[in-house]
This record gives sequence, C-alpha cells and structure tokens, in this order.
Amino acid sequence: MLRFQYMVWNDIFSHLADMLIAYLLALPSAWDREAATKGGAGLRTFPIVAMASCGFVLVGIGVFGEKSAAMASVLYGLIVGIGFIGSGTIIKSSSEMRGNTTAASIWVTGAIGAATGFALYDIAFVLSFVTFVTLRMKFRQ
Repeated sequence: MLRFQYMVWNDIFSHLADMLIAYLLALPSAWDREAATKGGAGLRTFPIVAMASCGFVLVGIGVFGEKSAAMASVLYGLIVGIGFIGSGTIIKSSSEMRGNTTAASIWVTGAIGAATGFALYDIAFVLSFVTFVTLRMKFRQ
C-alpha cells in the first residue's frame, strides 16, 4: 500500500526546514574543526551528525509522539551513538592525547540536531554559538 496519500505537506516542509537549520547551525564548528584537524572530522561530518540527530528525533516524534517516554530511549541512543563516533577522533599515544576537542564538538553537534528536531531553536542556537566561540578562542600555554 502506498503511504504517499497520507503525507502532510506542511509536515514535510517543517521537517526539511528543521534538518536545514540543524545543518546550518553545525557549519561554524565544522569549519573550525576542518581548519584545525587538516582533513579529520569537519565540513562533512558535523552537518551530517546534526541532520541525522534531527532526523532521528523527528522520526521518534512521528512514531512515538513528542511527549512519549520512548523518546528518552531515542535520546539515549543518540547520546551513546554520537559519543561512539566522537571517540573515534581521539588519538592516544604514550605522551599525548589528541582529538578531545573534536570529539566534544561532534557530541555538541548531535545535541544541536536533537534540539532542532524538538523545535528548541534557542537551545540549538546557543549551543552552536557558544561552541564556535569556544573553538575560536586561543589560550596561551
């Protein structure tokens, strides 16, 4: 049975807008990490993580409802899964550990996508802005 007849065009445009917002809010941090890691996680990874997180939240809302207890499981899966992706950016040698900032930034990017999926745009914007500003700060060692 085709389900296209049950599609609500307002929902489609709303979902596309949410995923686009998540994508755009991930770009500043992605740009910074692309420049800092020279080819590691950056302009491709961050927007994809944000859009996927937003998409999982939107699917969860569509299946379970926004206020459903099952949404806690969706968020739990996102938190753990994105943490796993981020852990792949951490490189530890005997004398140093690198990639923690990129891993944390990927994790925040997932939160940006999730917040956007729940239409919590203020939280998504603050996370994006504060993360970008923090990444751009240069501390003397």
